[in-house]
Amino acid sequence: MVIRTLTVSALACSLILAGGVAVAADKVQAQDRTQDQTKLQDQEQIYGSQLMTEQERMQHRSMMRSFKTNEEREAYRMEHHKRMQERAKEKGVTLPDEPMAQGRMMGPGGGMGPAGGGMGAGGRK
Repeated sequence: MVIRTLTVSALACSLILAGGVAVAADKVQAQDRTQDQTKLQDQEQIYGSQLMTEQERMQHRSMMRSFKTNEEREAYRMEHHKRMQERAKEKGVTLPDEPMAQGRMMGPGGGMGPAGGGMGAGGRK
């Protein structure tokens, strides 16, 4: 009877531990996916990011945050655009002619799902 109780207890503990490990692994995978998505979004938002190092992207974001006015940011963006065009030409890579307009980073619909933002079709009256 004691052996049976100990065996059942050991089995129950093993299942609980295995479940905890699975949950922890799921959390790690979710964090990895989030980091990958963040990197992808950063690359999509910075003109010529595919030609930049991670350090250059971080420096670019820092510079953009440091400006106080939209005019300063826009001047820096245009300067950055020229540098990336030159770099692309040196490497034989083609970039779009115009940098992405501020606020238009997600394309048509703003990336808010099929309804394009706001409430979905089910929420309209």
